[in-house]
Amino acid sequence: MKMTSIKMKRKLDELFENDDWRVSFNRDKDVYRVEWKDNKQGVSINIPNVIAKYERRGDVALEELQFHVSESLKMMHEEHQLEGQEKQIYPVIRATSFPKKTKAGTPLVYSEHTAETNIYYALDLGTTYQLIDEKMLEEQGWSFERLKEISLFNIRSLSVSPKKDTVADNDFYFIATQDGYDASRILNEAFLEEMKANALGEVVVAVPHQDVLIVADIKNETGYDIIAQMTMKFFAEGRVPITSLPFIYEDKHLEPVFILAKNKPKE
Repeated sequence: MKMTSIKMKRKLDELFENDDWRVSFNRDKDVYRVEWKDNKQGVSINIPNVIAKYERRGDVALEELQFHVSESLKMMHEEHQLEGQEKQIYPVIRATSFPKKTKAGTPLVYSEHTAETNIYYALDLGTTYQLIDEKMLEEQGWSFERLKEISLFNIRSLSVSPKKDTVADNDFYFIATQDGYDASRILNEAFLEEMKANALGEVVVAVPHQDVLIVADIKNETGYDIIAQMTMKFFAEGRVPITSLPFIYEDKHLEPVFILAKNKPKE
């Protein structure tokens, strides 16, 4: 017996029963939403995608959905006390080849991210930003952990409104707000977990240059070729290029696609 949207809604009602959350169902758009009652932040779930995964994988698909959505909601509700210039601190993604010191020789503050990327930290000055170095951190009496925590909180506060394009049954989502932190949104784990919850195929993420983040729902072999070519093209055209390699997003981990694609079984 075929699973209908109403039947799936009832299943989701059970999955997301929580006194602190509010659930709603938009019948016209076939979208189910779970959000915090206090701040109205939440996750929208595409019902047809959930039904397709459920019919293919059964209750395991719903368990995974529950995990990813719950994780996303949990991250949205983390609170930090911010003061002074702290709201102007953001992480920026750069290639691993990017300089580790200022021109004056002072070490820049950064953390490792993937085999292809590192995370630097910037003080936003309006039309430009200054990368934070160890001397500045020391003078301010800040710990690295504090800097990192505040910057990640701030990146999660930026809007995420992707534009969607579908090619050969694969869905591609582009974030390009031109605010200087588009690639940095790859660090918004709540957003990536929401994309993972809604994906029918494999989630692939790319940061070819500073001013774009691409998230793809790859459902066939052609999709891997498209994302590879797309990332290379954006990388070549970017003002601040980062990496021409896209990443598979799995278990909150990013792995360059070329490592996995070679061994990918054909269906």
